[in-house]
Amino acid sequence: MRVKISHEASFDYAPPARSVIQLLRLTPRSLEAQHVLRWRLTSDADGTLRQSEDSLGNITHTFTHQGPIGHVRIVAEGEVETFDTVGVIRGAVEPLPAEIFLRGSPLAEANGALREFARDAAGEHIAPLQLLHPLMAAIHSEMALEETAGSGSVSAVEAFALRRGGAADFAHIFIACARWLAIPSRYICGYRVVDKGAEDPSHAWAEAFVPDLGWVAFDASCDQCADDTYVRVAVGFDAQGAAPVRSARIGFGAEELSMKVSARPAAGAGQRQRQG
Repeated sequence: MRVKISHEASFDYAPPARSVIQLLRLTPRSLEAQHVLRWRLTSDADGTLRQSEDSLGNITHTFTHQGPIGHVRIVAEGEVETFDTVGVIRGAVEPLPAEIFLRGSPLAEANGALREFARDAAGEHIAPLQLLHPLMAAIHSEMALEETAGSGSVSAVEAFALRRGGAADFAHIFIACARWLAIPSRYICGYRVVDKGAEDPSHAWAEAFVPDLGWVAFDASCDQCADDTYVRVAVGFDAQGAAPVRSARIGFGAEELSMKVSARPAAGAGQRQRQG
């Protein structure tokens, strides 16, 4: 499927900030499941935009503006051709060993309730792939999905106690449980093509490492492995480390952020026949 994406982030400062700096994770990489056909990142403010790569292999941009500024708009847009690899991730940049993703993170820690839930969901299964699918299904069944539940600032423990949350909360719960089961797991931020007029296509899911197979993408909010409707952008230990935008400013006053996101099949592009 050829997917056309536009992600607009607008910042308003009142009174104007004396300077701003923004860390942007808005640029996808090509891998086996997706080929980036074209992509660009622009700003309507007169500042400096520098590209680099973080420790997890994400393409990042840093935007800086020195001097008073009241408004800035960042736009990331392009086209990505996606393929259904039944969730298996190959060809991604992997600067760190998989075992590093066993490490705990603030939003994806397992307490007693989550450990018990993970144990029950895994059942008698021992092989990682055999227990990860029941875990995903159990989270999907146990939790109520709320599309307007926020951007992933709630911990897995808090979301599980409420038994509801957004896609980011489902991902955090999956990651916390998988790590407790000794399976490396990480947070993914990206987009999912949805029906026109449906929920925001900004999306989050998890990847777990399966020996002899590699990283596999699990979306507990939809109870499925990622297919060609998903566009993978950034990797993190949790939502904080994969956030599309992180901003800091010098100056007092209010900062307002608004997002406008679209991800839809490109005009005239037919959907490829899915594998499996």
